[in-house]
This record gives sequence, C-alpha cells and structure tokens, in this order.
Amino acid sequence: MCLTHLDDAGHARMVDVTAKQPTVRQAVATGEVRCSPQVLAALRAGTVPKGDVLAVARVAGIAAAKRTPELLPLAHTIGIHGAAVDLELADDRVLITATVRTADRTGVEMEALTAVSVAALAVVDMVKGVDRSAEITGVKVVAKSGGRSGDWRRPDA
Repeated sequence: MCLTHLDDAGHARMVDVTAKQPTVRQAVATGEVRCSPQVLAALRAGTVPKGDVLAVARVAGIAAAKRTPELLPLAHTIGIHGAAVDLELADDRVLITATVRTADRTGVEMEALTAVSVAALAVVDMVKGVDRSAEITGVKVVAKSGGRSGDWRRPDA
C-alpha cells in the first residue's frame, strides 16, 4: 500500500495535486448527538436556553467545512462550492448530515467530516446546560463521487 502523505524517508508531506484536472466532487458524511429526552423535548419546543440550536449548528458546520485546511495540516485549500448541513430530531438523538461539493483537484471528504463534527460540537455546546451527558457518535463518510476513484457508497448506509 502506498501512503501518499509520506515521502521516501517517511516524513509527512502534502500530496502534490498540481497535475490533476479539476472535476466535480461531492462527499456526504453523517453523525449524531445522543441526548436525553429532556433535550429532545426542548429542541422540539424551541426552549433550549441558549437559543436555536439547530440553526447555530447548521451555520457552524458550513463554516467549519470552509476552514478544514486550518485544522488539518495536510488538507488542501480548495474551493467549497456548496455545503449543506441538515439536522433531524430522532427519538433519542440529533442526526446530522453534511453534503459538500467542489469542482477542484481533490475530494471533499475531510470537509464533510469536519462539517458534521463541528455541527455536533455546536449541538453539545448549546445543550450541555440541560444535558451534560450528550454524546457525539458515529461520524463517518457515507458517500463520495467524482475524482479518479469515482463513486463510492458505504455498504451499510
């Protein structure tokens, strides 16, 4: 197996994508925040003391997708041409889905994962006064398209 982020001496490096042609690429990631029935009831009623949790989490996730290279030192700075973060209330959790699109030389899987992770952190931050046991879980890429490797979908998604 070739580890593209290592040079011949085993040192970390940023992969050179200069020669690659820009293509349309998309990645979808999901995750969830498990929380108490009280939090879910407050989210449904819009009575969380810190305000509109889902709106804040949505914006936080989108902003995070655009700042991924600042957080991951080997990630490329690419144009994020579309980013959506959707949050859905389930019985005992908040489900989060991020879809990120670009027309660039490298994929947006890290951007989608970052969007979900930061959206989840925003949810936890805003509900921690009501439920200190809120837990982030299951963050993963579920699909990607475009680029040299083509389309991929997680078998269990």
